[in-house]
Amino acid sequence: MDNFDDIIDEPIVQPTNAVYANFGQRLLAYLIDALVTGIPLYFLTSLFGLGLDPEALAAGDTSGIFTYYAITLIVPWLYFAFMETSDNQATFGKMALGLKVTDLQGDKISFGKASGRYWGKMISAIILLIGYLMAIWTQKKQALHDIMAGCLVVKKA
Repeated sequence: MDNFDDIIDEPIVQPTNAVYANFGQRLLAYLIDALVTGIPLYFLTSLFGLGLDPEALAAGDTSGIFTYYAITLIVPWLYFAFMETSDNQATFGKMALGLKVTDLQGDKISFGKASGRYWGKMISAIILLIGYLMAIWTQKKQALHDIMAGCLVVKKA
């Protein structure tokens, strides 16, 4: 690689037999994962009395807010990142639908790439969910966060 043009022109080897997951499959997998993470998070935060109690906030007690937001951000991130870097390459929702997350070559992704993909979902959501909807019209059925992280969601062979 003598110059930058060599990097750009270098072809990306993609799996030839890849069947990309469509938007509906991905949405259903996400809804399953929302239940898998949401129900335990609800009980965990309720058990410790964490949350946005209007009476406590009105009284100036904000002690539980930081812990609440920390738990509700960190637990799902770790769930998605660890599950997508496991041998299954999938969360429970994706496993239920026979899907997995790969890099552009069809290989297992790293924890860093899975983390980037997870936090990229925030951008996909912030822009009126258009980042998610991109999976409908992109050639490889990639959402914005997949493109940013260099990932694919495919059917397991």
